[in-house]
Amino acid sequence: MGSCGRTMYATLISFEERVNTGQVAMFCNKMTSTIAAFCLSGLWGTIQLLEARDLQNCVPRKTVAYQPENLNIFWKPGLSNFSTLLVSEETNTLYAGAKDYILALDLNDISKEITREVWFAPEDRQLECLRRGKSKAECQNYILLLHEINATSFYICGTNAFHPACRYMVIDDRKLKLQSKAVESRGRCPFEPRTRYASLMVDGALYSATSNNFLGTEPIILRSLRNPLRTEFKASWLNEPTFIHIDLVQESNASSDTDRIYVFFTETAVEFEFYDKLLVSRMAQICKGDLGGKRTLKKKWTSFLKATLVCSAPESDFQFNVLQAVFVFKTTNWRETIFYGIFTQQWGRLDISAVCAFKMEAVKDVFLKGNFKGPVAVENSHTKWVVHRADVPTPRPGACLDNSAQRQEYSSSLDLPDRVLQFVRDHPLMDSNVDPVGRQPVLLKRGTRYTQLVVDRTRGLDNATYDIFFLGTDKGYLHKAVNLQGAMFIVEELQLFPSLEPVQTLKLAPQKGLFYAGSPSHLVQIPVATCSQYKCCFDCVLARDPYCAWSLSLRSCILVTNQSGGSQDLIQCVRNGDASRCPEVGRRTFSLSQR
Repeated sequence: MGSCGRTMYATLISFEERVNTGQVAMFCNKMTSTIAAFCLSGLWGTIQLLEARDLQNCVPRKTVAYQPENLNIFWKPGLSNFSTLLVSEETNTLYAGAKDYILALDLNDISKEITREVWFAPEDRQLECLRRGKSKAECQNYILLLHEINATSFYICGTNAFHPACRYMVIDDRKLKLQSKAVESRGRCPFEPRTRYASLMVDGALYSATSNNFLGTEPIILRSLRNPLRTEFKASWLNEPTFIHIDLVQESNASSDTDRIYVFFTETAVEFEFYDKLLVSRMAQICKGDLGGKRTLKKKWTSFLKATLVCSAPESDFQFNVLQAVFVFKTTNWRETIFYGIFTQQWGRLDISAVCAFKMEAVKDVFLKGNFKGPVAVENSHTKWVVHRADVPTPRPGACLDNSAQRQEYSSSLDLPDRVLQFVRDHPLMDSNVDPVGRQPVLLKRGTRYTQLVVDRTRGLDNATYDIFFLGTDKGYLHKAVNLQGAMFIVEELQLFPSLEPVQTLKLAPQKGLFYAGSPSHLVQIPVATCSQYKCCFDCVLARDPYCAWSLSLRSCILVTNQSGGSQDLIQCVRNGDASRCPEVGRRTFSLSQR
């Protein structure tokens, strides 16, 4: 956890709202030993925080109020709910999905609209939606999926008045044009505009994680358009999940069937008994080359496995069990992939956001080497989940079929024996957890609820590499933080919108050094750094912003881009903010020495 300065908690949770120590003991004593341990580590950890009051908390160095003159803003009457953004640096275009509209904006200045296309829900669908008890606002077409097939073709989906539909769209002569007839698309797009969902387009196939029915009671992870597959409708696979993110990790230079798709979500735990629904954060894997089974798991995933993501404050065992957002940071070496997640706690009014990082190596170890968990029947028809100690069939259940499997004549999942498919159907949960880097959060923020994050990487004048976090909040602020070898420093917080609206979307254009944030009513464009706001060397260096350095010759704080090694003209000290080289410091030292 970063050395952000220790703060005192006045009150973490109110006495009336949650539990006291006696209640914790009462709840936990009624449970099995496994569940009691979880209860004590979570609820008792909260009480420990009340007593210790020493949880670290990062505080922004600088707060910048809403200043529209420093932002490029897109806002127009009648346009709302900018729920999905697509950055195309190749065509210098930002595509945005909104209520009833798809927009194309200039990537360099999003206040300039290039073109738009309208897609209304049919009147009969709207009337049917109203008859089923939904409001007029809900019975519109919210564009939630926007995927680029190539530079001129797109695949888009909308809620279509609680009757989800998808279609193709092209851009021709700088105009967006809907091409095909809208096709019913349950399982690809949510019915309800506020439902959390995830989607990804890979090699012409759409991977989606959402609900498959109007009531939202049938969760599904679906591959469509090519080689359709879906999850089993079983609580052991997905139990009231809230889907957060889906991404591809490509393990070779070329596309391969052994590449894995990872799905992130929060769900109600099936492996614990609890007096209330206990939420857990999960990470699931599926293989891109999965074709389903021949008889068992026909048209179903044969590679679906899931593991629990753990994010906790180790000094108190305080668990952050609800996943809010995920960003996957990729490099040219897939083994160096890092998954960053925003986590919050399930109970209590206290707003604490934790950011945990997970290495690809730890994830692969859990899925490829870890033990499986499975259900066993006990007295009174009760099911208990325990680690599977018996033999595991070969080839390993859930593993992508690599060269070694193909040498055993398993050329595709259709060749897998029933014993392997039955095992993975009944044992989708791994026994081992995925632990975070350092077994603790990289960032902890009290009094703030983070909603979105993106991560960028840059090189400082000291030739060190720094990871910079951009975190959106539920009040419309952006926090910019830098990871200083495990110690987090929040450079600034910036108010993005005129009203306190949540940051719904956050995208980065790394080649341009710009990122884009969307709220229910506004889109804003911000550079990764505004170095000119620092008017003197002292302020510039103390900001500890890896993007910025003070130029002695220009007498201004300037943007530093991909410079290696030091420069006599530039002053920067990200690690400790040492401003002793600044001219004003030198002049003051000289003046004092003359006294």
